[in-house]
Amino acid sequence: MSHSVPALSGDGYAALLDELKERIRTARLRAAVSVNQELILLYWSIGNDILTRQSAEGWGTRVIDRLAQDLRRDFPDMTGLSSRNLKYMRAFAEAYRDRVIVQQLVARLPWGHNIKLVEAIKDEDERLWYARQAVEHGWSRNVLAHQIDTGLFRRQGKALTNFARTLPAPQSDLAQELVKDPYSFDFLALGTEMSERELENGLIDHLRALVLELGKGFAFVGSQYHLEVGGQDYYLDLLFYHLRLRCFVIIELKIEDFKPEFAGKMNFYLSAVDAQLRHTDDAPSIGIILCKGKNEVIVEYALRDSQKPMGVAEYRLSTALPESLQAELPTVAEFAREFPLMTLAKLRIEIERELRRLINNGTSSRLLSIGPMVEELQRTGQLRMDFPAFRTAIDAMNRAAHGYDIDQIAAGEAAELGAALLAKLRRTGFGEAD
Repeated sequence: MSHSVPALSGDGYAALLDELKERIRTARLRAAVSVNQELILLYWSIGNDILTRQSAEGWGTRVIDRLAQDLRRDFPDMTGLSSRNLKYMRAFAEAYRDRVIVQQLVARLPWGHNIKLVEAIKDEDERLWYARQAVEHGWSRNVLAHQIDTGLFRRQGKALTNFARTLPAPQSDLAQELVKDPYSFDFLALGTEMSERELENGLIDHLRALVLELGKGFAFVGSQYHLEVGGQDYYLDLLFYHLRLRCFVIIELKIEDFKPEFAGKMNFYLSAVDAQLRHTDDAPSIGIILCKGKNEVIVEYALRDSQKPMGVAEYRLSTALPESLQAELPTVAEFAREFPLMTLAKLRIEIERELRRLINNGTSSRLLSIGPMVEELQRTGQLRMDFPAFRTAIDAMNRAAHGYDIDQIAAGEAAELGAALLAKLRRTGFGEAD
């Protein structure tokens, strides 16, 4: 019988270690979630009992003060039994009369989130909508407060679009849900005489806040993104890739009210992006025109006959991003760790663009994906490299561009190899193979 110790670098051992670590993380997360759910259900039951007995016995609010005093005496080590918190429990139970809703949805949120929801929102449907969004997107309490303050419920899905006609279901419904009107750029402090370039630069300087406002799934590709069409240069204000819709999203910024010609220009840009950047597995690209104002009738006429999916929305500016939200936004390093897919998706686009430029410079006119293009450049002698070493990185970039989760270590390795490939492609007179 063999008693050898597996090599630490062996594939079998590494796979086992990764599996066990993931299982431990999942179990710890489930335990934390379970504890929170039990606590929220306890708070609801306490609040419900207080509410019921007050109604039946005709007790006033002073009974809550007495309960708090007695409960803290009997449970001195337990926090959350103050008079103030018992009043929150009563309000919580009054806001959610159905225990099933509490158990299935709001018990998945921390107590601080639930206090904010009950305090800030009186309409139950709106309150439940914010609760679902907070669960889905993992909002902190300050981010939740910011979304409530900016009226996200009233803005989400309200942009004028032609998605229902130009996109297949269910993508059309999902795309409509993702666009807002108006967009809130409260984090910008710009005067009324700003230029479009100042607006664009301000958004890029506050990229993390911009992504938060756009919503989950938007991966930044570039600003003033260059396209060459018919020997002429064109530049897209902002280009994103949406990881859930699996398509490019072009955002054009206008510091004036909407004009019909804006739709014509966006139609042209969408055609160019679909022809030059869109992968065969990508969905049709989407355009969003953000304007200072709009006439809904003019927008409707401008979009009526367009065959490209686009929407029109307004934006609003304020003085500055609230300090509480500033503290919640991740640092650049944290942002890179939290969204590794963005880096890989953008890297894939840049590599594909460089490869297509080289392919179109005389070797072939065929539309190929990254792997075949690299192989063709090797075959023609334009590129000398050890391609198998990059195959894993290319696979990771393709997965990132189509919304699949990737391990952070694998994402970092793929980004390093992808950057090396991109640098090699951009060099004049390619060097020796690695």
